[in-house]
Amino acid sequence: MTSNDEHPLRPDFEEQDHRENELRPRLLEDFLGQEQIKANLRVFIQAARERQESLDHVFLSGPPGLGKTTLASIIAHEMGADLRVTAAPALEKPKDLAGILTSLQEGTVFFIDEIHRLKSSLEEMLYVAMEDYEIDWVIGQGPSARTLRVPLPRFTLVGATTRPGMVASPLYTRFGIPVRLDYYTQDELAAIIRRTSSILEIAIREEAVLLLADTCRGTPRVANRLVRRMRDFAQILGEGVITGAVVREGMERLNIDQYGLEEQDRQILRAIVEMYQGGPVGAETLAISVGEELDSLEVFYEPFLIQQGLLQRTARGRIATPRAYAVLGLPGDETGEDQRSLF
Repeated sequence: MTSNDEHPLRPDFEEQDHRENELRPRLLEDFLGQEQIKANLRVFIQAARERQESLDHVFLSGPPGLGKTTLASIIAHEMGADLRVTAAPALEKPKDLAGILTSLQEGTVFFIDEIHRLKSSLEEMLYVAMEDYEIDWVIGQGPSARTLRVPLPRFTLVGATTRPGMVASPLYTRFGIPVRLDYYTQDELAAIIRRTSSILEIAIREEAVLLLADTCRGTPRVANRLVRRMRDFAQILGEGVITGAVVREGMERLNIDQYGLEEQDRQILRAIVEMYQGGPVGAETLAISVGEELDSLEVFYEPFLIQQGLLQRTARGRIATPRAYAVLGLPGDETGEDQRSLF
């Protein structure tokens, strides 16, 4: 069983108690980063409120940990509406979805996470619900069956996904406000780290802020997790202040190296280099080799490795770059490029 401590840089792992919620902003003005998205949402929300209408349906896509769930909550709060939350895997049958839709209040924000995993029969039910605010419900069976059209209140559907390409086109085109969240800049992450430290009431030095911002893979969820862990190290091993020295010690204890790689990152690169002579190797084969789910490999690990110039995706498979050999300390083709160290 994996955990946050085993994979401190995995953006899909969330804290299982109140600690994550206490860091979530409730208003757009408190949501750091994604400036263009915030500016547009502010206009759409204000216009809908002035017309006393529900907000158009919103489609949120992007890598895990960037704030999709938080944005759904903010949208509901800014609209002064209730928030209903579910995930597509929890909706097994049409009656599951129908039960939720018929219980919504006027203006409710209905958030479906992992909407790319919604079954086709449920997608078809949403088509009518999103456009006409009603659903067709079949009563009875066989020749005596009849269809009852049930009206719904005007609600706002917010769908979130890390795999937008897997969402059926007829469903996607029914969202009036498509939003794509991007990885955060170092400056944005630094601001988030300062905010989190303030909320957690832990002092942090600027050197530590920059070291952490450079390690958290452009992802606020990872930034918040690392601040909490560094707070622990500062409390027990330091003087109650997160300093650069505390961060370096903490990263070593968490098995995060000077390039921002955790053990699973290194295992992926070593597998390509040592088992498959640097590649190419297919994604499914690579996932099996490192004991990882294919989806986890493609969504959680590969984007960072590609961004860091350590991995290439080709039509024939995954290939380790010359920089990967250098980072692993293994013989291979050298590019002569500077190997930037975080710590």
